[in-house]
Amino acid sequence: MSAVKTNGYNAVRTKVSSDEEFYKRTVARIEKIQSHLTNTPRGSRLKGKVCVITGVGSLKGIGRATALLFAHEGAHHLYLIDFAPDNLPNLKSTIEKSYPDVKVTTIQADAADEAAISGVCKRAIQEEGQLDVFFANAGIATNTHLHDTTAERFMEVMRINSLSCFLAVKHASEAMMKTNPSKGKEFSGGSIILTASVAGIRSGAGPVDYSASKAAVNSIAKTAPYQLPKSDIRVNSICPGLIETGMSAATFEYARQRGTITKVGQLNPTGRYGVAEEIAQAALFLASDEASYVNGQNIAVDGGLSSSHPVVPGRWA
Repeated sequence: MSAVKTNGYNAVRTKVSSDEEFYKRTVARIEKIQSHLTNTPRGSRLKGKVCVITGVGSLKGIGRATALLFAHEGAHHLYLIDFAPDNLPNLKSTIEKSYPDVKVTTIQADAADEAAISGVCKRAIQEEGQLDVFFANAGIATNTHLHDTTAERFMEVMRINSLSCFLAVKHASEAMMKTNPSKGKEFSGGSIILTASVAGIRSGAGPVDYSASKAAVNSIAKTAPYQLPKSDIRVNSICPGLIETGMSAATFEYARQRGTITKVGQLNPTGRYGVAEEIAQAALFLASDEASYVNGQNIAVDGGLSSSHPVVPGRWA
């Protein structure tokens, strides 16, 4: 039996390139993914849709990547929100330059402020007569050990990561009930997308406060649809794995300094990390009419990390 196992391990080793070779392939693959907007003709999957996206401030973030992709796919009006206003003008000008037919409104606000979220939903109704998509993407990451996490810090993480999603569902769903026959929206409906995390699905992917906040987001995504029956309003969450964004920059920089960047992401069966554009593609699918029967789901985009317990790469192949 042991001989069979050994042969199996050897067979795996012969198929897998060295870390350096695989990393080169990973970089090439990611460059191709990130060139999608440049190399792909514009689409119409979101034609005429009015969308709100929170958490768009990071230059390498999921929110920004999604805003650009939504514009590429023909969104009519994008309301873009972030707590930090620094990069909002750049995002607005970038979209308007590449997609002059897309309306862009940037708003500096806290995604966990009920007045702000209620206000942007009402504004969309006043200005456009409808709201079709709300992507609640704002959030923070933490790395605090259990015994160093204060009650105040725990509740602040819950406020930013979980309450923001609750408010999005509460107010966006109310706005999505509004019809606008003159623009083709004869019935209620819309898509609410929440950014959770693989840490909200399984243990070992984040500290207690962060994991708890993302588990709450996943629960909101599963529970809310049952309070919005027969409305054609869908609520789903996306659970990213290890994604290179501004939020995770320290992790990647530390790996580069240690000379271990080629090993980042090796715990998932895909064998690599992801990028914001890959999460944006998942958000696009959920926002589009193609996902009309997808509701109440926690969708992992993690290279397969959440499909099993942690294993040593190659150990069980």
